[in-house]
Amino acid sequence: MEQKTKKDITLETFVAIALFVLIFYYMGSKMGVGNMFNTMMATAHDLLLNTVFFIMAIAVLAGAFSALLSEFGVVALINRIISPIMKPLYNLPGAAALGVVTTFLSDNPAIISLAKDEGFAKYFKNYQLPTLCNLGTSFGMGLIVWSFMGSQGNGTEYMGAATIGLLGAVIGSVVSVRIMMHFTKQYYNIKDEKQEKIIDNSSLKVRKVREGSVVERVLEAMLDGGKTGVQLGFDIIPGVIVICTFVMMLTIEPNVVNGNVVYTGAAYEGIGLLPKIGGFLSPILTPLFGFTSPKAIAFPITAVGSVGAAIGMVPKLLKSGAIGANEIAVFTSLGMCWSGYLSTHVGMMDALGVRKLANKAILSHTIGGLVAGISSHYIYLLFQLIAK
Repeated sequence: MEQKTKKDITLETFVAIALFVLIFYYMGSKMGVGNMFNTMMATAHDLLLNTVFFIMAIAVLAGAFSALLSEFGVVALINRIISPIMKPLYNLPGAAALGVVTTFLSDNPAIISLAKDEGFAKYFKNYQLPTLCNLGTSFGMGLIVWSFMGSQGNGTEYMGAATIGLLGAVIGSVVSVRIMMHFTKQYYNIKDEKQEKIIDNSSLKVRKVREGSVVERVLEAMLDGGKTGVQLGFDIIPGVIVICTFVMMLTIEPNVVNGNVVYTGAAYEGIGLLPKIGGFLSPILTPLFGFTSPKAIAFPITAVGSVGAAIGMVPKLLKSGAIGANEIAVFTSLGMCWSGYLSTHVGMMDALGVRKLANKAILSHTIGGLVAGISSHYIYLLFQLIAK
């Protein structure tokens, strides 16, 4: 993201110092300063070894798989199947389906490179292009989130729940894009959208392929896709280690021995602040998302900043019994639909040349994500009812 300059010392300098002191004083007063830093380091180390590398392994396999799909035209086939439903669902041309598939197989910003391509952008009216930010973000890291969530536990229960979450993300994406389009029409003063030109998808009916025999193309596609997964694995390291460490320390309840709170400086010790906040919000969260534990609030809080960090918390929450299949469905939809949008939306809208609409995009996507999570919960309940 492009940086701007400010005076070296401003009011926000002292506000930042006050916040840092307040946070670390509060945690240190509960845990002890030594234990706090020991837990911080031990948790970060464990997250790196047991969570980041696991996510990276999934990303490498998913990258290799998606590269194979692209190389042999499966992505083009999926795009062709999805294209006819883009107009009735999103009020976008069929070319937008390529953005859905691309971001599902990679990450949010991938749709910006498409939008910058004249051969792709020519199919969109000016008020439609900014909505691609919301569309792409709704499916960012979708394959990784879906496969990671579905791989938790044994059997197919969680895979089914993750697939319900995928459906919820689609519903949330429609809401997000439609609301955003309302704002873009106002921004561009669009009064009659029937003036759209007839769209010719002929240039989307070709694809680039690697040179060589079929075996060579298979090997090259898998290796190139795997390299992309490795890079994605490295990219999520800061988010998982920094954000997830602090969120886990704020989420996990303290150890109680013989009625006394005990801190040892071991990994995954915490002060249990977020569950207390979640307890106050449970009258809202339970009917909306079906969360059975206040600890589950940690996932959506983390996902808005980094979905990689958010999914890194799931194994620990599952092991503690704080979440189950319903939460897997809701987390999948929230993880896909929100997928770090607070940290990417401004930059993406800036790249599209409509930074003034960034706040509208964030508002639209906040609502879309909530709808995605709520939809997943009630679709899961419906399937549970049918299965009985």
